[in-house]
Amino acid sequence: MSTTQNRHVPGPRLGVSGVPRPTTPAHIIKDDAEAIAVAENLAAEFVKEASLRDRERKWPVEELDAYSQSGLWSINVPRKFGGPEVSYVTLVKVIEIISAADPSIGQITQNHLGVVAAIRTVSDEAQQRLLFAEVLAGVRFGNAFSEFGSKRAVDFETRFTDPGPDLDHVIVNGQKFYSSGALLAHLVPIVALDVEGRAWYAIADRNAPGLTVIDDWSSFGQRTTLSGTVILDDVKVPKAYLVPGYKGYDHHTADGAIFQIIQVAVDTGIAQAAIDDTVAFVRSNARAWVDSGLERASQDPYTIQAIGDLTLRLHAAQALLEKAALAVDKAVAEATEENVVKAQIAVAEAKVLSTEIAIAATNKLFELGGTRSTLEVHNFDRHWRNARAHTLHDPVRWKYAILGNYFLNGVNPPLHAWS
Repeated sequence: MSTTQNRHVPGPRLGVSGVPRPTTPAHIIKDDAEAIAVAENLAAEFVKEASLRDRERKWPVEELDAYSQSGLWSINVPRKFGGPEVSYVTLVKVIEIISAADPSIGQITQNHLGVVAAIRTVSDEAQQRLLFAEVLAGVRFGNAFSEFGSKRAVDFETRFTDPGPDLDHVIVNGQKFYSSGALLAHLVPIVALDVEGRAWYAIADRNAPGLTVIDDWSSFGQRTTLSGTVILDDVKVPKAYLVPGYKGYDHHTADGAIFQIIQVAVDTGIAQAAIDDTVAFVRSNARAWVDSGLERASQDPYTIQAIGDLTLRLHAAQALLEKAALAVDKAVAEATEENVVKAQIAVAEAKVLSTEIAIAATNKLFELGGTRSTLEVHNFDRHWRNARAHTLHDPVRWKYAILGNYFLNGVNPPLHAWS
């Protein structure tokens, strides 16, 4: 049964078929200002049923189609290949805007945009032309990166073999989890090792024989990222779609910082949504405390102070996010060791603050809104659930360690997709 026929899936499903490729070319964004405007227009629509999608775990099929057809999934395709190549300052603002409306949709974009960045870094011109044409047409990349049962995130067990120089494909076998976006993707980049132990992105067709996506994502947060299991059983991937991802980490590039900074933008978006709902609820529904002598909760000096504190901390996180994006832009333009390290450090700083404000804002909502804010009808707990689940990506305790080791001992951050 196709996903368009079955948007509400209450439990695990095996072998769900992929969505069809777009029948009309996607729009191409012309500049940074248009990217922001398009994101704001989409967000205004996505937010309308975001709570319902979370509550009933409805797949965001139409929403993803609108999103990728809008041109926002090709915004970091280089101009040389017909893309808009907006700044990363703009790109993370787009993700923040979308994530404030629905952070699951915001997160689904992350690996797609990260893979686009990696193709720019590691692919030769012929492969770039081939794959960027797919992206500009509206094709969505999914994600089959994390191993199902390895001890560490960096321990990849999925492998591919080359059946011979006369054949145009490789064969991939393995099992993946946390596969955000794979269910509703058109192409699925699979991190797989070659015989030398090097990691590649083997980009398979979503409906390739042997590629099975299981809808078994059961997290209490980010419920409609649909980040379940991908099983790879002798999956054929054209050699032209085999991207040497390892080259993005055998020397200094911005690839890791780019994957990370998009996560930061998702978290600031969650925090923004929680603060907006807190303000609206305090103004319209919360009651003044009996000892305050006030008529409205919005007049409570302690509530006023708390809103000021949350807003200040969000603005600080957003300022660090913008600073980090500027550093990423510089590292993309000139990938020297100094520029890349500065981008990694700036992103790590932003990741710490975005995590803290996302957790604080989604928790404070209930304290300031009072018991009424916990009623199921509001579904405000989705903000906390989303923040708690998403901020577990790449633990901030290790960001503190990276920062301390850099500033105290002059040790550069490690080069991988989590830094």
